[in-house]
Amino acid sequence: MFDWFASTLRSYPEIALFLSLAIGYYVGGFAYKGFSLGAVTSTLIAAVVIGQLGITVSPNVKSTFFLIFLFAVGYGVGPQFVRGIAKDGAPQAIFAVVVTVFCLAIPVIIAKIAGYHPGYAAGLYAGSQTISASMGLATDAINRLGLSPEQTKEYLDAMPVAYAVTYIFGTVGSAVVLALLGPKLLNIDLVMACKDYEDRLGGDKEIGGPGSVWRRFDLRAFRVKAGARVAGMRAAEAEALVPNARVFVERIRRDGVISDATADTILKEGDILAIAGPREVLVDLIGHNAEEVEDPELLDVKAEGVDVYVTSKEANGKTLAELSQLPSARGVFLRKIVRGATAVSIPIHANTVIHRGDILTIVGRTQDIAAVAKVIGHPDRPSDVADVAFICGAIVLGALIGALVFKVGGVPLTLSTAGGALISGLVFGWLRSVHPTFGRIPSSTVWFMNSVGLNMFIAVVGISAGPGFVKGLQTQGVGLFLWGALATTIPLVLAMFAGKFIFRFDPAILLGACAGARTTTAALGMICETAKSQVPALGYTVTYAVGNTLLTIWGMVIIMLLT
Repeated sequence: MFDWFASTLRSYPEIALFLSLAIGYYVGGFAYKGFSLGAVTSTLIAAVVIGQLGITVSPNVKSTFFLIFLFAVGYGVGPQFVRGIAKDGAPQAIFAVVVTVFCLAIPVIIAKIAGYHPGYAAGLYAGSQTISASMGLATDAINRLGLSPEQTKEYLDAMPVAYAVTYIFGTVGSAVVLALLGPKLLNIDLVMACKDYEDRLGGDKEIGGPGSVWRRFDLRAFRVKAGARVAGMRAAEAEALVPNARVFVERIRRDGVISDATADTILKEGDILAIAGPREVLVDLIGHNAEEVEDPELLDVKAEGVDVYVTSKEANGKTLAELSQLPSARGVFLRKIVRGATAVSIPIHANTVIHRGDILTIVGRTQDIAAVAKVIGHPDRPSDVADVAFICGAIVLGALIGALVFKVGGVPLTLSTAGGALISGLVFGWLRSVHPTFGRIPSSTVWFMNSVGLNMFIAVVGISAGPGFVKGLQTQGVGLFLWGALATTIPLVLAMFAGKFIFRFDPAILLGACAGARTTTAALGMICETAKSQVPALGYTVTYAVGNTLLTIWGMVIIMLLT
């Protein structure tokens, strides 16, 4: 039975991948006294065990899901990245340079102490820093040393063994050091730090809205009493009696019949009015002067909150007071105004001027929202349908740009397709936030791309590296593994303290910056999981671009330093 099972997994490696994910997500969901391996680490461990069956998975699978993951990360943090880069961009780039120097220096020192030749040293460096691309440059550097064919082969054969032994801890260990030990070493409450960062970058925290029981705007039913002042008035005239607030008579029950109200509807004694307006106005003002009644049928109104992207000439340059006089503006309320590339929240006042490109969050009845959106711009209604053409096109564009290679003094410089996908996600995520007429990706889809994309990548890594990991331990002993663990841990610890005490990064993005400078994707996923937020990824973007280039180049430099 086991032979059949193993043979089936070898013949159909896709089954092995999904088995790794099933075990990883299941085991990762357990916690003991607050400690949990998480889906990322659990998936990797499961994949390493399954990989002992000798399963071959195309590396293209890993690359595909890696691009999906990085694009989703960029798309999710793109709007905040533009705001964060203006504040911390240059320091993050310099920080990445410092961290990559740590990542080179420690493996060099360890290789000299342990007596490893350049082949083992290059593999130890590549694995402990999880930068497999560096082995390409290291291979070229070894071939140019002018050694005998036998010695050249010895160096080249040793490199993948050292890489396989040290890569496992390089991936899992970096995630554990940054995500689990990091907050404790730095005395950071990562969850609260991320919430605080979101509050500061996003402006004042909005009360109410989706997910909250409290509503800023409400709809309540009131009966027009005998002799009431509003009896005989048009609805618009009655609405004008409420000072400094927008209230609207939305519907009327008269003689048992329900109908929609207009501005010209005449109110009569005994009518039951469905009145919409700010909650405090309905409770404190109207509620003290009118009889509130319970009428579920009358209050059963289809309402929504929609972001409307302002595009029309009619709205451009007008104040809110002027726009409120438009016939189509009746029955809608403004909850939020967002402006510009940095998505600044604009105060809502009568004299606030609206410009093209502003995003107005409007609430009201569905038909009223449709009417005003038609006049001022483009509505962006929530949907569970993703723009797949946009997703794929954006990844292709980013990957093509990342695939470009520029040589400076014979040294190849490139973002890599992964870096290109990340940058593409950042750019298009930001564009989507300031121009929401294209590229919709529901949050559930972003989560799937983010979580499953990362863990599928991790599963391929584990299955592929599993046999080499065991072989390396058998030939080199545990010593190589332990040296690799030190080469992984020491630079990360130095990076964390440098980021906190020298660069003074915000605690919310510090660990993400460390992960980016070390290009450790698994760590980023675990950090975000621990933080219960995507904010740490804001520190990953700039540092990743710098770290990816320098860590790759160091593959050549380490050979030069050890020969």
